[in-house]
Amino acid sequence: MRHPILLSVCVAGAFSLSACSEPSGQDVDRAFQGVNVVDETNLNDVMLTVADPNEAVAYFQRAVGEQPNRIDLQRGLAKSLVRAKRFTEAVPAWKRVTEHKDATDDDSVDFADALIRNNEWERADTVLDGIPPTFETFKRYRLEAMIADSNQEWKKADSFYETAVGLTTRPAGVMNNWGYSKLTRGDFAAAERLFSDAIRQDESLFTAKNNLVLARGAQKKYSLPVMPTSQEERAQLLYTLALSAVKQGDTGIGKGLLRDAIDTHPQHFEEAVRSLRALEG
Repeated sequence: MRHPILLSVCVAGAFSLSACSEPSGQDVDRAFQGVNVVDETNLNDVMLTVADPNEAVAYFQRAVGEQPNRIDLQRGLAKSLVRAKRFTEAVPAWKRVTEHKDATDDDSVDFADALIRNNEWERADTVLDGIPPTFETFKRYRLEAMIADSNQEWKKADSFYETAVGLTTRPAGVMNNWGYSKLTRGDFAAAERLFSDAIRQDESLFTAKNNLVLARGAQKKYSLPVMPTSQEERAQLLYTLALSAVKQGDTGIGKGLLRDAIDTHPQHFEEAVRSLRALEG
């Protein structure tokens, strides 16, 4: 029976407090603007992370059209274009961001990233060269390493990869890239080691597992190393190893690995079946 009385007292108290501190119209406007900024920030974050990439692009395009001088909205548009894999559009969007008076070195790094994704390696190199050497971030060194790789500047690439690994707590991806660099140079043992390190850091990284098998196959190691795999992944890796064996002239071993891949796969493995028929035919 006491609950209705208590509720009435609370409501009356609330009204008396509001009467004592009734804000002016200007204060109300400021309060509502503050709420809108918080809501907009949350919405921007959602658009940049979980929203459909093309919907995010449309959202930020509208926002930039309404408030063209806001660099946070320009960044949102540029990032959304990258997420949507619309790299041709992302490049000029990031260029506009870097030309803004409030642009940062991080923006230049993201601009270089967009250029690399759009296969504009020389421009990306120029952009990175314009960033002060004291600006040291994981992403900057990862991109520097990729550019050095593309120029076959192997010592520089190794140095940049090593620095990048030391600047992140999640180095699996850059270890995989570094291993692939070693693989393309023909340093198969070093590549195998780096791919193994990447898998230890991230057991879900199938690209590193496939690259590890390629590195082992190049050394005529035709067995799968011990690592966590699903049944389908194991079949795919056996298939990769089989093709590697065939490429090096070990056709008999390749046939056996293809049969193992077909038997291992939980469903019909059309690519392996077709390859085996071609070899037997």
